[in-house]
Amino acid sequence: MPELPEVEVVRRGLEPVVRGRRIEAVTVLHPRPVRRCEAGPDAFAALLRGRTFGAPRRRGKYLWFPLADGDALLAHLGMSGQFRVDRPDAERQRHARVLFDLDDGVQVRFVDQRMFGGLSLSPGGAALPPEIAHLGRDLFDPDLDLDALVAAVGRRSSAVKRVLLDQKAVSGIGNIYADEALWRAGVHHQTPACELGPDAVRALLVAARDVMADALATGGTSFDALYVNVNGESGYFDRSLEVYGREGEPCRRCGCAIRRVAFMNRSSHFCPRCQRLR
Repeated sequence: MPELPEVEVVRRGLEPVVRGRRIEAVTVLHPRPVRRCEAGPDAFAALLRGRTFGAPRRRGKYLWFPLADGDALLAHLGMSGQFRVDRPDAERQRHARVLFDLDDGVQVRFVDQRMFGGLSLSPGGAALPPEIAHLGRDLFDPDLDLDALVAAVGRRSSAVKRVLLDQKAVSGIGNIYADEALWRAGVHHQTPACELGPDAVRALLVAARDVMADALATGGTSFDALYVNVNGESGYFDRSLEVYGREGEPCRRCGCAIRRVAFMNRSSHFCPRCQRLR
């Protein structure tokens, strides 16, 4: 599933395309991505037609597109969602689901092979859609109170990786960047967060922010064609991963073989020497 860097790459790619542009037409090719519109796909299209996009925004893994009248179009990419920018006469992607024709002749396409993602209209949600107001601020949010977050994480008795993945605590971190941040900070994923101490918690959160910034600089992590930017280009941070996906390979810090174990219905990758469970 795309994490914060991948979603932010999409947001940045869309901003110059959609900001200030009027929606001339909306075509829903498959109803599932707009399933939250109870009135149906035709109503979804009619509700957006003629409205004007503001600059797209993001919290964690969610995107939203403020509309000039105060509402917002909320988007989640799910496991395989993409936004692609094309001319209307360009060959359509096989899994294109919703098309937005803009007033300058550009077509924005929501493409989703597995269709776990979705689009919905959020009335009055331009500043922050209420559907995602429960999410914690992410580590790139200028209004994030890092001291308060450090204290909140330090009060949790759960495994520290579980806390990192809790989107209500801090949004945007998924399995890949949690593993990478824990490796950078030298912390075992099963360590209770309350046993780390404030300095170690802060260092871990800074490591998470830094690794996601590095990923963002290279377009995010793309293991296959499901994760691409608005022009269809893949990110290449996978070349810089230290533990994730490197089971059995030597740790670049100490040479010990990277291990992979089950964790929360997914996997954790770590160095058993650099990240000892104390």
